[in-house]
Amino acid sequence: MAFSGALTLSDLNDFISPSQACIKPVEVAKTSDTQGSIKVDNSGSYYEVSQDGSETKLETATISLNDCLACSGCITSAESVLVTLQSQEELYSILKQNKIAVETNDPSTHRTVVISISPQTRASFAAKYNQTPLQVARKLTWFFKNLGVHSVFDTSFSRDLSLLETGREFVERYKKAIEKGVIKAPNMDGSAPSGGGMDVDTQEPAATTKAPRKRIVKRGAAGAADEPAVAVETESAIPMLASACPGWICYAEKTHGYMLPYISETKSPQQIMGSMVKDHFGSQLGLKPDQIYHVCVMPCYDKKLEASRSDFYSDLYKTRDVDCVITSTEVEKMFAEQGQTDMGAFGEMSLDIGYNSVIKDPTTGVDQVLIGASGNASGGFLEYVMQFAARELFGVNGIDVDSGVGVEVKTVRNADFREVTLEIPGTGEVLLKFAAAYGFRNIQNLVRKVKTGKSPYHFVEVMACPSGCINGGGQLKPHGDNYATVPLKDWIVQVDQQYRNGVLARKPEENPLLGQLYVEWLGGVGTSKAKQQLRTGYHAVEQNLVNPLAVKW
Repeated sequence: MAFSGALTLSDLNDFISPSQACIKPVEVAKTSDTQGSIKVDNSGSYYEVSQDGSETKLETATISLNDCLACSGCITSAESVLVTLQSQEELYSILKQNKIAVETNDPSTHRTVVISISPQTRASFAAKYNQTPLQVARKLTWFFKNLGVHSVFDTSFSRDLSLLETGREFVERYKKAIEKGVIKAPNMDGSAPSGGGMDVDTQEPAATTKAPRKRIVKRGAAGAADEPAVAVETESAIPMLASACPGWICYAEKTHGYMLPYISETKSPQQIMGSMVKDHFGSQLGLKPDQIYHVCVMPCYDKKLEASRSDFYSDLYKTRDVDCVITSTEVEKMFAEQGQTDMGAFGEMSLDIGYNSVIKDPTTGVDQVLIGASGNASGGFLEYVMQFAARELFGVNGIDVDSGVGVEVKTVRNADFREVTLEIPGTGEVLLKFAAAYGFRNIQNLVRKVKTGKSPYHFVEVMACPSGCINGGGQLKPHGDNYATVPLKDWIVQVDQQYRNGVLARKPEENPLLGQLYVEWLGGVGTSKAKQQLRTGYHAVEQNLVNPLAVKW
C-alpha cells in the first residue's frame, strides 16, 4: 500500500492514509547545494526563494491516478489500524494460540481456522511456479494444513452465489426501472411474437416479456454541486454497477456519494464466503461465529479494507465475517518464513469436500478438475449477468460473450474499456448494452457520464486495477531475473492463461450445491435471510477539510 514519494500529507485529523486531501506537489530542480526556502502566496502558488531574496515560481507536478487512487484509497485512522492488523502474523498468532489450547486442554481458547483462496491467487502461483491451478490448490492445501489450518476452501464456490445473486438483482432493477419509467419497454417491431425474444442459435422466437428500446434517464443535468439534480432510487437505478471491487467502492463512497444508488448491493465473493463460513459452515460444525477464524487469500490489498467494513461485523458475536485477508505475496513470504521457498517441491493434499469447486473421481475421491465461471479473470460478472438477463428478460439463449456469439463486443478507447451489446438479429434493436471499465481513468469517464445522465449502459463491470483482478496489487511478480525481462503486459497474459488452464467453465446455476444452500441455509430465494447474507449497503463519507492550504486535485 505504498504511495508515490511525491505526495504530501496534510491535516492528519482523520483521513491519514494518505489524508483528507492530497496537496499537489511541486517540482524543485536541485541545481546546487545552496539552501533556499519555499513560499506559498495567498493564491496557493509555490515560489522558491533563494538566499539573495529572488523568487522563482514553481510548476505544479502531476499526480497520476495510479499514484493515488489505485492503492487503497483514502482510509480513516480507524480503518488504517484494522487493515494493519491483517497479516500473516495474525494467522500465526491464532495457530499458536490453538497449539497452546491443545497442550493445556483448554478448548475455550481454541478456534477452527478456515482458509479461502481466490482463483486469481491460484493463477498467480501457477504462473510463477510452473504448476497447474489444480496442483497449486492441492499444494496450498498441504501447506496450510501443515501449519495447523483445519479447512481450505475456494472462493470460486462463493463466486457462483455472487454471480447468481447479481444476475437476479439486475433483473429486479431492470423490471422496476421499466415500471417507474426510468427506461422504456421497446416495440419489438414484429421481430418476435408479443412478449418474445430470439434464440441466437436457432434464430427462432422465444417467449418472454418486453424490454427497453433505449434508456431514458428521468433526471436533470448535474448542477454546480457534486450531486445530480434529482435523487435516484436504488431499486430502479440503471446502469447497475458491479460491486466486487473494494477499491472502486472506497472511491465511490469517499468521492462520489451520488453514485452509491447505482452500485449492486450483492456482496463480493469474499464476503459471501465469509457469510457461509461463519453462519452455514459453523452451524454444521456446531460452532458459533466467534469460534471460527476465517482467512481469505486475495490478489488485492483493498480486500483487507473490505473485510474491515462495519457492515460485515457481528455485534452479537464480536467477530467479522472475514477475520483476516492476506495477499498472494504475503503467502509467498510465509513459504520463506517456513523454510520452504520452492512450491514445486511441496506435497499435495486432497481438496476438502464442501465449498470447493472441484470434480472428484466418484470411485476413488481423487481430485480431477477444478470448476470456474466463464468470462474474464475478474470473475466474469459482465458475461454472466448478460447471459442471465438475456435469458430471463427476453428468452434469448446461447449467447457467449467470450467468443462474441450472439452479441457485439467492441473495445472502446483502450483495452480496459469494452462494450457488449445484445440486439434483435436483423433489426438493430438494442436490448441490452453492457460495459467493462477497468482502471481509474475509465472509471472517471464512467462516473461523469452517469452523473450527467449520458451513460448508455444497463450494467457495468467496474474494477480499479488496469487489466482487472488478475493484476491486483497483491499478486506475485516473475522469478528473479524474469522480473526484468518479462514485460508486465506479457506477465499478465501468462497469469490470465493460468487462470483458465485446466479449469472447467460452468454456469453458477449448474452448481448442484447452490440450490441446496438456498433451501437449507437461506430458506429460499429472495427471503429476508437471503438478503441479509448475500446483500449489503454503502455509505457516503463526508470529508471535512480544515487546512486552507490543502488543494483538492
